[in-house]
Amino acid sequence: MAQRLVTGDHAPDFTLTDDAGGTVTLSDLRGGRVIVYFYPAAMTPGCTTQACDFTDSLDALHAAGYEVLAISPDQPAKLARFRAKDHLTIRLLSDPEKAVLEAYGAYGEKTMYGKKVVGVIRSTFVIDPQGLVEHAQYNVKATGHVAKLRRDLAI
Repeated sequence: MAQRLVTGDHAPDFTLTDDAGGTVTLSDLRGGRVIVYFYPAAMTPGCTTQACDFTDSLDALHAAGYEVLAISPDQPAKLARFRAKDHLTIRLLSDPEKAVLEAYGAYGEKTMYGKKVVGVIRSTFVIDPQGLVEHAQYNVKATGHVAKLRRDLAI
């Protein structure tokens, strides 16, 4: 299993392709706070709930100084369909090689329906303006997670 990040760790930098074919580099966002969350697959029920919750909260998060990056192993074309289908406004990033997922400890062994499987571990990280991890949350629930995160961040 990949090493999990903890508060105070340097957030691994990355450059990934978004759903529109552009690139996003985490270090380019230094000086602001960033929420990076990892989800298993676009257009599945739990991932859709979580993405819609982040979209619904995006104005409040931006007003509090947070950018939101959502990362999955899906290809950019699938992410573009996800954005269009569910009217998402968050930034959707593609990590098909799972290198960023692994660097954040968000890919590995997990229990699903009572069985051990290897896959994406639904996880959320809050990165401070210096690029350090402020919060690292693993195995989060799709439903209610954004509301809990907002409470934790006093937003």
